[in-house]
Order: sequence, then structure tokens, then C-alpha cells
Amino acid sequence: MSRTTLDQPSKQSQRTTHTSLPVVAGSSLAGTAVEWYDFFLYGTASALVFNTLFFPASDPLVGTILAFATYAVGFLARPIGAVVLGHFGDRHGRRATLIASLLLMGGSTFLIAFLPSYATIGVAAPILLVALRLVQGFALGGEWGGAVLLVSEHGDGKRRAFYASWPNIGPPLGNLAAAGVLLALNNMLSDEAFMSWGWRIAFGLSALLVLIGLWLRLYVAETPLFEQAQKQAAAQPKGLPLGIVVRKHWRMVMLAAATRFGENAGFYIYSLFVITYVTKMIHLDQSVALTAVLIGQGVAVVAIPSIAVLADRIGRRPIYLAASVATIVWSFVFFGLLDTKSTALIILAVTGGLLVFAAFSAVIGAFFSELFPTEVRYSGVSLAYNLASVLAGSLAPIIAIALYQKFGTGYAIAAYLAAMGAVSLVASLIAKETRETDLTAVGRD
Repeated sequence: MSRTTLDQPSKQSQRTTHTSLPVVAGSSLAGTAVEWYDFFLYGTASALVFNTLFFPASDPLVGTILAFATYAVGFLARPIGAVVLGHFGDRHGRRATLIASLLLMGGSTFLIAFLPSYATIGVAAPILLVALRLVQGFALGGEWGGAVLLVSEHGDGKRRAFYASWPNIGPPLGNLAAAGVLLALNNMLSDEAFMSWGWRIAFGLSALLVLIGLWLRLYVAETPLFEQAQKQAAAQPKGLPLGIVVRKHWRMVMLAAATRFGENAGFYIYSLFVITYVTKMIHLDQSVALTAVLIGQGVAVVAIPSIAVLADRIGRRPIYLAASVATIVWSFVFFGLLDTKSTALIILAVTGGLLVFAAFSAVIGAFFSELFPTEVRYSGVSLAYNLASVLAGSLAPIIAIALYQKFGTGYAIAAYLAAMGAVSLVASLIAKETRETDLTAVGRD
């Protein structure tokens, strides 16, 4: 089969994928936003609710650390989900795998709404919480890669960064929704009512959101590139996708993961740990932090596709380099602004940090897709993405709290975040520009 045939299977199919591309991108965004709403709802609740209801301790920071530890458990399950769901995505299709991941995520989040607290059933409460968190992490491990590929493998190369950035709007949009729901419940209810049952409403809403996401994902078709790769695989059987990725593309996996260190650690500091810092370290009301996160995430939602348009014009690498340098600089500015205790400056700190995150997110989808061949792309992209999440994102809140306990200053956390930005900077300097990549030609040179 010629490369031309792979790129343009027929005029009819090309016309169909072109006209349906915004629908595919919208479906991918909707499903991703739902899954990230579920995942981030847990993280936000860890700082506000779980540390008290499921991990009671004499020291509030100890309870928070334990709550964030279960949050990190979800990240540990993500590589497993990336391997298992990545395999199914490469063998059985992007669309079917995404539907499965959405159902797993939604079901586990919905069940959290009905979990009894530690005071009711004792140690069984945190054990059940951890079990459901593991299912969440497993589901999310296969979500992002499939959502990005569903768009990248439908779209044209000239606008790949723009459309591949739509699934990346899912994390800030999901976090925006999670923080917004919790903020609304917190404002409408008394502290006692919110801690007793109000927070459960936010988790129960997951069922409705999953139904919406499921309907949208059932509406879209499988990607043309996957269907063509399946025909080739039938004629030329190969090994397991994961084995091929580890054996032939491990350098690309490590490089791609390293480019995310600044983005991933920064995102969890700017949008999650900041809630703990504002409420526990500088002793302001939690509504200040939640409001700042809401505004910052809203700005990021708009900034991601806007910066992606620029990435389609000047390339992925310049955006990566600028975002990495900005991470190093803003990490210190961020904590300096927080320590002023000024609501306006706290909002500026969070918004600035999430703008840096938006710059990374604008190019990650396209860049990762352009590194791996179609037949193992789901596995490669998912493994690289979730490896960074485990090494950088999952530990960021825990390391941040530990650093503050030891040094008593946010600038110690800033140094850690700057180091994560330095890792991304080095990886971005090593990486080659991929803007002109033909997805059907990757791995065939």
C-alpha cells in the first residue's frame, strides 16, 4: 500500500473526515473533560474533605499528606491503564477503548459519592477509597492518548496542533468544573452540611456527565489511519504493541515524558496544591484559592487552542522551550505573590502559572502523536504521557508539603518546580521539530 493511499484513502472518506473533524474534536474534548472532572474532583476533595473524613489525624497536615497519598495512588495505576488500554486501542480501535475508559472512570467516581466515612466503618473507608481511586487511575491511563489520536488521526497536518489541543482543554475544563461545583456547594451550604453530605453531590453528578460523554463518543467513527493500519497488520502480523514500543521506541517515550515534567508538576502545584497552601500555610479562606483556580483555569481553556494555532505556524519546539523557561522563572514569582496574601495577587499567581501550563498543553497532543507509528501510537503516546504523570505530577503535592514542613517557606517548593522546568528545557533542546511530520510515514524511514 503506497504512502499516498495511506494519507488519502479516497476522496469520499477524505471529505467525510474533513467535515466531521470539529465534531470529532468536540467529542474528544467532552469525554476528556468528563474524565478529568472525575479525577480532579478527587484531588480537590483531598485538600478540602478527605483529609478530615477518611484520614483523621491530630496534625491537619498529616491528614492532608495521607489524603494526597491516595491521590498519588491513582497516578500509579495510570501506567497500568496505559499499557492495558493502549494495547486494546492499538489492536481494537481508539473509539471502543475510549468508551470503556469513560465508563470505568464514571462508575468509580459515582461510587465514591456513597462511601461511608472513617467514623462510620473505620479503616475500611480509606481502603475502599483507595480501591476506587485505583480504578480512576487505570481508566485515565488510557484516556488522553486515545482522545488525542482520535483527533490527530482524523485531521490534516497543517492544523494538527490546533485540533489535537482540544483534548488538552479537558484537564483545565474538568478542573474548572470540579472546583466550580465544590465552590458553589461550599457557598450554598454550611460547613457542617458540606462536610456531611454536600461534597457527595459533586461526585454523584459524574453519572450525568458520563452519559453525555458516552453519547458523544458513540457518535464518532473510528480513525481512518487506524483502519488502514489494521489492514496492513492483517497482512503482516507483528508483536505486541507494548513490546514494540519498549524495544524500538523507548528513547522517544523517555524524551516525550521528560518534556512534560515542568507542565505536569506545575499544573498540580498551580491548581491543586495552591488550595492547601492558601488554606493551611497562609491561613486564608478556601474560597480565595478556589476562585483563583476557577479564573486561572478559565484563562487556560481559552489560551490552549490559541497558542496551538501559533504552534501550527512556528512549530512545537519553540513553544516547548518558551514554556520550560517560563516554568523556571514563574515558580519563584508564584510563591512570592501567594505570600502577599492579597486576593488579587493570588489570582494573578495562579493565572500566570496556568498560562504556562496552557503553552505546554497546546503542543503536547500533536508532538506526542508525531513520534510513534500508527500501529503502536496509542501505546507509545499513553505510556509516555502517564510516565511523566507518575514521576512529576503524582508526587508534586506530596513533595511540596514535605518541603514546606522542612523549610517553612514556599521558595523551597519553587526551587523544586524550577528543577522540573529545567528537565523539560533539556528535553526540549534535545527534541527535533516535528511540525512537518506525515503520521503515516513515522517509523517507515
